[in-house]
Amino acid sequence: MNVTLLIPARYGSSRFPGKPLALISGKPMIQHVYERASLAKGLTAIYVATDDDRIKDAVEAFGGNVVMTDENAASGTDRIEEAITLLGLKDDDLVINLQGDQPLIDPISIEQIIALFERHPGEFSMATLGYEITDEHDRNDPQHVKMVFDNDFNALYFSRARIPFGRDTNDYPVYKHLGVYAYTRSFISTFAKLPLGRLEDLEKLEQLRALEHGYKIKVAISACDSPEVDVPEDIRKCEKRLALG
Repeated sequence: MNVTLLIPARYGSSRFPGKPLALISGKPMIQHVYERASLAKGLTAIYVATDDDRIKDAVEAFGGNVVMTDENAASGTDRIEEAITLLGLKDDDLVINLQGDQPLIDPISIEQIIALFERHPGEFSMATLGYEITDEHDRNDPQHVKMVFDNDFNALYFSRARIPFGRDTNDYPVYKHLGVYAYTRSFISTFAKLPLGRLEDLEKLEQLRALEHGYKIKVAISACDSPEVDVPEDIRKCEKRLALG
């Protein structure tokens, strides 16, 4: 099975312009993401998908691969769809979508999501990762997307709200959604053509579109968190975690 990992990276950001090039312990964030992903076993190739020459130059400077996409891509999925078309991937190739603002991604988590497709061929077309939240504040923070899944680890729902809601107790696991996706190349084309979902529009969570249209999303639970860098203050948090090893 050919497995291509794509890292979408935009320069523009309302809260953090130039985020992929922000230095974390002396290296651009996009380099941290790329290098950690490259430690995962089972990958055929890794590319940064970007529309900005500054990001392209930075990636090529550390020896990474780049595919240039349209700056007017409507969504992250549209950018992925364009990238896989340019790369000429086959319908049954597996594509991993790893966000460019996850510099602490655990390589084993990437291997977990690949293993789902190896163990359950043909049973689903999309998979993602979850992590059990250990910080009580994060359980109620809308910046952390929560998820619930059935007994077979098929996603039931994703929300910015705390789900499930314990009426009589707080003593139960709550899972955070980690922004890593895997799908077959053919499903990406299908997904990109689906109309905007009602729940997707309410929550502003693109993955809900798949559930609303009846597609399965298989879930693997990671032992490690993968915090995203949303604002400049998050850089210092990442540096502290890196220093701790």
